[in-house]
Amino acid sequence: MKDADIIIIGSGMGGATMAAALAHTGQQIVILERGEQIAASDWTRNPQAIFGEGVYRSDEHWLDENDRPFNPGNYYYVGGNSKFYGAVLIRYRACDFDPIQHLDGQTPGWPISYADLEPFYQKAEHLYQVRGETGDDPTEPPHSGSYDFPPVPDEADIADLRRRLAQVGLHPASLPLGVDIDKWLAGGQTTWDAFPDIDGGKMDAQSIGLQKALSYQNVHLETGCHVTRLNASRDGRISTLEVKQNNQTDHWRAPLVILAAGAVQSAALLLASANDDFPAGLANSSDQLGRHFMNHNATAMLALHPLRKNKAIYQKTVMVNDFYKSGGPNNAPLGNVQLLGKITGPILAANSGLPSFLAHWIAKRSVDFYLMSEDLPDPESRVTLKNGQIKLNWTRSNKAAHDALVQRFRAKLKQAGYPIILSKAFDRKTPSHQSGTARMGDDPSNNVVNVFCRSFDHPNLYITDASVLPTSAAVNPSLTIAALALRSAEHIIQQELS
Repeated sequence: MKDADIIIIGSGMGGATMAAALAHTGQQIVILERGEQIAASDWTRNPQAIFGEGVYRSDEHWLDENDRPFNPGNYYYVGGNSKFYGAVLIRYRACDFDPIQHLDGQTPGWPISYADLEPFYQKAEHLYQVRGETGDDPTEPPHSGSYDFPPVPDEADIADLRRRLAQVGLHPASLPLGVDIDKWLAGGQTTWDAFPDIDGGKMDAQSIGLQKALSYQNVHLETGCHVTRLNASRDGRISTLEVKQNNQTDHWRAPLVILAAGAVQSAALLLASANDDFPAGLANSSDQLGRHFMNHNATAMLALHPLRKNKAIYQKTVMVNDFYKSGGPNNAPLGNVQLLGKITGPILAANSGLPSFLAHWIAKRSVDFYLMSEDLPDPESRVTLKNGQIKLNWTRSNKAAHDALVQRFRAKLKQAGYPIILSKAFDRKTPSHQSGTARMGDDPSNNVVNVFCRSFDHPNLYITDASVLPTSAAVNPSLTIAALALRSAEHIIQQELS
């Protein structure tokens, strides 16, 4: 039996931020991560290796709603999916915490307000050294402070794009980013979107959250640890964890357990931990565990002029939220537009099947966008287990709004001087901010965790990853996950450790 005061399962944004926030308490904290550190290699800045060969993708397969296996494209490394994220650290808009009427239905709202989370957004932006600027985005929520760093600068061709978008009546704004651009480019002349950080140029869960936590002697990271089961006693407390490491099973125990394995894996682990006292799985007396799975509606859009090249290296500095709150039929909200990291020929060829020469020609002339619309929570979109294998029954919602966003922005790009527009929707093989399977709420009969992310069923279990999000909004969730973890950590310090 191995002991700790606090065990954190997962080293992604939720787990690493929680570790950083609790490290100063002196508690013996152990972080169990199923993956390993990403080592420096020729792969880290090689687009063919990453996009064409999928060298970092797991070989794991889940089942879809028809029991067909598919590779979900998740990553299992120290730092979790954040090692490959686009480093967009943006707040949910204030309206996202309220019920919103969308084309395909109404979101339920949150049990907390934007004001409740705002101080922790501010702390998360400080922790992750976010580069940004307030005041140029019409949907920007109130900030109690300013960013510590100015925004990542536009390259020349992106500055031209920003001017063109403004000229057609849009309000392009700077993306809040966790990137030290000089340090990033010193490691290679590529974008950071989908490329792992090994030099500290990208502020991810490993380079920031874990690095801070591990600077304390009472915090330890165990890699190659696959937690396969949580054991709960009859009184509901999590008593032990079963952990596979180095081809053997160990048992761990701690008075406090924090689960942050990701929206799908956290739900799967709790379902797999069913016992006689909790036959439907742990944290599932409400029958809501695994339900309300959300995955953003997302489309890649390439805008180009055949006579104008885009010489940008990283590109990803601009967003447009003019259609975030309205713009669709019946003035319905549509979503967020932001730049992708610069797509190059090898990336485009790997993702499109185009001949290499054509992919290179297009990529040299394209400006590349990521369009994102909210996926609404649906109890029938859910994670279950079939013979121990993860099954994801995901029914995409709000597609009409996303289609409208694609149409509206396509028209604006043509007005802005880009006559050729190409687009491709992302499929289920591309995780587009998975969330919602252990949602937060006030009512234990209809939710999995309370407003501080503690399980209603298990008094010593907290869940601090994207699974607790009641809604997906239409922006990247990383900063919200970090802010919720900081809020939960404050509650734990005041209520559990005092």
